[in-house]
Amino acid sequence: MTIQRIACKFIPRDYDVFAGLDVDKRSMAVVFADHDGAQRALRMAHDATPLLNYVRKHYPGQRVAFAYEAGPTGFGLHDELVRQAYTCVVVAPSKVPRAPGERVKTNRLDSRKLAENLRGGQLQSIHVPSPIYRDLRHLVQLRDTHVRQLTASKLRIKSLLLYEGIPFPDPQEKWTARALRALQTLPCSETVRFKLDDLLDTLHFHFQAAARATKQIRQHCLQDPELQQSIDLLLSLPGIGWIVASHLVARLGDPQQIKNGKQIAGFLGIVSSEHSTGEKENRGEITRSGDSRLRSKLIQSAWTALKKDPELRDFYRRIYQRHPKKVAARKAIVAVARKLTQRIYVVLKEQNVRFHK
Repeated sequence: MTIQRIACKFIPRDYDVFAGLDVDKRSMAVVFADHDGAQRALRMAHDATPLLNYVRKHYPGQRVAFAYEAGPTGFGLHDELVRQAYTCVVVAPSKVPRAPGERVKTNRLDSRKLAENLRGGQLQSIHVPSPIYRDLRHLVQLRDTHVRQLTASKLRIKSLLLYEGIPFPDPQEKWTARALRALQTLPCSETVRFKLDDLLDTLHFHFQAAARATKQIRQHCLQDPELQQSIDLLLSLPGIGWIVASHLVARLGDPQQIKNGKQIAGFLGIVSSEHSTGEKENRGEITRSGDSRLRSKLIQSAWTALKKDPELRDFYRRIYQRHPKKVAARKAIVAVARKLTQRIYVVLKEQNVRFHK
């Protein structure tokens, strides 16, 4: 998922034909619609070339705009259409208007809905990241995948030892080098030894893979001045380390496209949900939208920031005192994380260090 923002406002009257594309792995359903309500539907291969050939043949001299939903097929289609000087709106699936009680869903109906909503100006484009940010995102996702598998392997080893009634070598249950060596020579049955060795091999593999991914992330960022500049600015903030900074840059993209700090907080899902009507205001839990891994990292950064920044520490205490004890810490640390997003916005937008560790 990317921050949803529009580089330039889409004005339907500036176009003559609106093409809705429902794209899958091998093909795409296409519906063309104009201002008079005329529609034309077809299916073709998932390839920009036949699509553009069709448009040039059947709509010569007309201004055509395209729209499709963001998904596993990526941004290749968008890139090719834009490269050929066409407007292409990439929409978050959750932002496509849907009729209440809608029960029928087909590729043709979805493409028609996109074409009609594009013609009506009801679609909001996401910001399509440039290739350097896409590449960084791939690396960050790869590292997080290996870290998750590393954690899972540790839990599987502990579960095996618990099931067999074997105590973990380290009394504090920390994964020290000494504990790992002890696990390799732990007395147990032949079958348990085989399983334990296999789990240790998996643990070692993901540890090494995560380290390689981290090294590659650093090299990728060092090779691009724009990425390095953004990371250096984020590192000036208390609580923000290199891993969190690189993940933030990967997901936020070009800093100049960010409108305000609230947009970052909303993207990370640390703003309150709301269901208000009339004079009644009802705010609930945070939305938890967006990248859950980045949200967790930012919360961890907020805890670290409390130890380094007196202002954030005082802010945490004020929020803590306003809530019942059972939820006070959770509410307060989320508020600190939200405050961190304001600082993130300031340093990235102004390209200047305003805060110090």
